[in-house]
Order: sequence, then structure tokens, then C-alpha cells
Amino acid sequence: MARVSRRGFITASSALAAAPALTAIAARAQGPAAPDIGNLRVEKDIVFGKGGTMDLTLDVYQPPTGVTPKRMAIIHLFGGGFFAGNKNAGYIINDAKALGARGYTNISANYRLQTQGSWPAQIHDVKAAVRWTRANAARLGIEPNRIVVAGYSAGGMLSLMAAGTNGRKEFEGDGGNAGVSSDVNACVGVYPLASAQIAAGLFPQGQATPENIAAASPTTYISNTFAPTIFIHGTKDGTIPVASSVDFFTKLHALGVPSTLTLIQGADHAFDNNAPDAVEVMAASIDLFLDRLIINPRPYPSFGGGGGRGGGRGGGRGAAPGGRGAEGAAPGGRGQ
Repeated sequence: MARVSRRGFITASSALAAAPALTAIAARAQGPAAPDIGNLRVEKDIVFGKGGTMDLTLDVYQPPTGVTPKRMAIIHLFGGGFFAGNKNAGYIINDAKALGARGYTNISANYRLQTQGSWPAQIHDVKAAVRWTRANAARLGIEPNRIVVAGYSAGGMLSLMAAGTNGRKEFEGDGGNAGVSSDVNACVGVYPLASAQIAAGLFPQGQATPENIAAASPTTYISNTFAPTIFIHGTKDGTIPVASSVDFFTKLHALGVPSTLTLIQGADHAFDNNAPDAVEVMAASIDLFLDRLIINPRPYPSFGGGGGRGGGRGGGRGAAPGGRGAEGAAPGGRGQ
């Protein structure tokens, strides 16, 4: 694993230094039994690779009949503190229904829990799921350059790790579809862990050193090559402080990485288990981010100074068609 200084570790993990025990994350993330999938079209328990000798499985949720597909896949990673949970989590189904209604193909993938494999097994499994999705793009009806990873709580740590380690072979593993790219085109962090500091159980006994923990923490990989990322977090999250997502977003934004942050006023951890109004806000935010950045790339118009002739709400004279907006990014750019 990569080694960093103790000072670097403290910087990487400080946002979550006072986070509650990992057991609380597992308990809060599970929620009620999986809800009905509505009118989504589902294919269950597809084997996408191997985690050691273990079959790794996923479910594919296609948009309802009659909904225009956006030809983009979102791979969802469940939470549960790395020692509980699976791809059938109710909040994933809730979010898949809201996003499926907007044309997205949703994939819910399993990964090894800490009792089934030590780090970096978990990120290896995520990369394997991405490779399977890209290798099967034609079958899924998606574009191979439109693959997003969305993680919740502990799964959010994995989604952020995937977003920060595009092209890094040491995280690939050998779970299947060797030679296919595991790069993700965007990331969704839903009340995500930003550090592995409180996930010491991921490491073999005696190996939860500051250096190893930092090497497994997404904050270590913040750079201008980080995949475009949207954070979703409740302002009253009592399990993972909202400040961790705010801090992560601020750092990405300062580097010019297309990124945004949606805060759900008054919401606690795992709010999408039982708050359909918040799920709709979340899905609309994700859709806006991905559509403008990847599916239908277009910048926002410039404000143009306002007031005078040619200014005001429609943008000023400087807002040439197709030009860069104040908060937008040219296609493929880093300005959002």
C-alpha cells in the first residue's frame, strides 16, 4: 500500500475524527425490508465476478417501459459499516425507482464484507463491478463512457475511492473482465464515509496502521483528476457529520473538479429509507448534475452583469452561445 506521513493521515481523517462507532453506521444503514420495485424491470443475482472463491452478484434495474433511457448506468454500493448489508437495501430500491423514472439504468452490486475479505478486497470488488458493466454495455443498453458509481455510508467510501483511483492498477484486483477499464465517469457520495479511520476491521490484525488507513481513505486521493462528484447529505446526520461532505466538496471544487453538494435540511443518516420527498430531491439533483455534465453537456449561461441593455437574467453580451457559464463547465471541462 502507499505510505503517507502521520501528518498526512491526520489531515485525511480529521473530518471524521469524532464520528460514532462503526456499529452505529451498520445499524442505521440497514433500514426496513426492501420495498416493492414498482414498475422497474429487474434481472436478479447476476454473477459479475469472483471475490477470492466467492461469487459476486448484482441486480440490474432497467427504467420502466415507456421511459426514454439515458443510456447511463449507476452502480449502487450499499452501506452497513463493512460488516453488514447487501445489494437488496431498501434505500437503494427507493433511489433506483426515482432515478429509473428519469431514464437511468441502476445496478446494485454486492462486495465482500470485512468478515469475507480484508482490504483492499472491497475496492477490488467495486472495480470488478465497473468492468463487468462496461464489458456488458451493449447488453445493458448503455454507453460504455457513461458509468457512475453511487455509494451510501460505508459504500460511499468505496464510491469515492473508485472516483479517486481511476487508472491505478494496484486497486484493480482479479475479479473478472481483465483488460476492461474500471474507470468511472462520475461519482455519487450519499452521506459517505470520507476516511477509513473508523473502519479498522477492514485490515488484518495489527495492520490498521495510520499509513494503511490513510491509503484506504478517499481524501488521500483528492486531485484534479478526481471523477466528477455529487455529494448528498442530511444536515442533521448523527452518524457521519455533514461537515465531512462539505469539506470534501470544497477541496474538489478548489481544484476545478466538476462537483456539487445537495444538503437535505433536517435529515439524519439513511434518510432515503423512509423520506420519499427527500428521495425525489436527491434524484432530481443527481439527474441535473449528470445530464448537464455528461449526457447532454452544456454550460449554464453567464449572468452578464445584469441591469443594462443586453444584461439581466438572460445573460449579457459576453454570454456567447456555447460559452462557459459562471457556474457551468464546457463539455469535458472542470468548471462546475
